[in-house]
Amino acid sequence: MDNVANDAENRVLATCRIVKAPIDLVWAVWTQPGHIVNWWGPNGFTNTIHKMDLQKGGEWNLTMHGPDGKNYPNRSVFIEIIPFEKIIFEHFNPHFITTVCFEPKGNVTRIDWSLLFDSPEMFDIVVRAHKADEGQKQNLDKLEKYLSSRAS
Repeated sequence: MDNVANDAENRVLATCRIVKAPIDLVWAVWTQPGHIVNWWGPNGFTNTIHKMDLQKGGEWNLTMHGPDGKNYPNRSVFIEIIPFEKIIFEHFNPHFITTVCFEPKGNVTRIDWSLLFDSPEMFDIVVRAHKADEGQKQNLDKLEKYLSSRAS
């Protein structure tokens, strides 16, 4: 079940989802390029991961290939990595800070995923105009489907 909300200043897109997979598997599919390439992005998007240096100050460079045939280069820098607990990265163009927290609960894992934008105006552009909230839900749907294909 999703719970999408934004803060009083309309700068945060936050989504919570409980996935039917243990933390070890969830962490692996979030942190290994060979996994994340298979589920990252909204419906219809595919990815090429150029670099994913999962450490503080490490870069994550990927190109998302849209269903419209366009390529969307993405660059992020990891700010904080706490294995099996948290990933924080700064995304550029558009600029926002992503925080993903993981909470194991037996054979399920709670994922709290938020994007903090610089201003309410940037939130409006990315979330309202480009429907990033729906894209994030689709991304989590794809993650769940991928996890179910990996769980045994």
